[in-house]
Amino acid sequence: MTLLAYQVFQTVVEQGSFRKASEILNLTPSAVSHAISAMEQELGFSLFARSKSGISLTNYGEKLLPYINAVLNSEESLKQAVSQLNGLQQGIVKVGCFSSVCTNWMTDIIHSFAEEYPGIKLEIYQGTYADVAYWIKNGIVDMGFLSVSSAGDLPIEPLCKDPLLCVVPKTFSKAKASEKMTIEEMRECIFVSQMESTDADIQKFLRENNLNVQSAYHVVDDLSTIAIVAEGFGICIMPELVMRDIPYSVDVYPLEPPACRIIGISVLNPDFMAPAVKTLYRHVIEKYKKENISDVG
Repeated sequence: MTLLAYQVFQTVVEQGSFRKASEILNLTPSAVSHAISAMEQELGFSLFARSKSGISLTNYGEKLLPYINAVLNSEESLKQAVSQLNGLQQGIVKVGCFSSVCTNWMTDIIHSFAEEYPGIKLEIYQGTYADVAYWIKNGIVDMGFLSVSSAGDLPIEPLCKDPLLCVVPKTFSKAKASEKMTIEEMRECIFVSQMESTDADIQKFLRENNLNVQSAYHVVDDLSTIAIVAEGFGICIMPELVMRDIPYSVDVYPLEPPACRIIGISVLNPDFMAPAVKTLYRHVIEKYKKENISDVG
């Protein structure tokens, strides 16, 4: 099998379509189909399940994907190392991020990084914590932003603390006349809850404080959660970073006791990064790592 065949396979997976992959690779659809068929014949098993609704990876294809990504990432690392030896800073870095980092940090990172390293291109993938962790582990992205509590067994470099806040509708009647929201005040409240893959830190906070949340509202994205709260259907816990420039009319209270999530940057192997990946990794740390993050337990 050739690197081109691996590139075809990876692109078909990313695009979910032979036709879209052919457009990206500037190949004919028949050439893409032939490359996949030749791979399957050589391997002795099918990589994709084909149906009227589209294509999906077979179990064998799922297992093979991380290895093919690793081969292609190694090729990219080799190109970057050669460029570095020639005194150039070139390459492509694929970055995974969750919603609030994407909306608050990524444009600034793209601009500031391009000014210093115009030869290195960034590709951004937005998803949930679970998506980003999966992408890192399977070589789909080179590095990703996660919270420390959602990283699992992935190595992560903590960058900053992001305080958790209680978000309530404007009509909310607070039991205590204070500027903070206590655990006891929240016990009797209806919550708008997100899936744990989206808000692992909030679910952790609820468990640690024995807040047994009962909710009829199970949503994925931050804005939908806050929109439901704004209409008076419950309260929610949100990181401070999410609440910047929110278009909905709500009230926000710091938590008592205080709580936060720790945002960090993660790579599969910190000791082995391609030159361009290492350059971006250092750039992010210099830009966002806070001095007081060292006391994170």
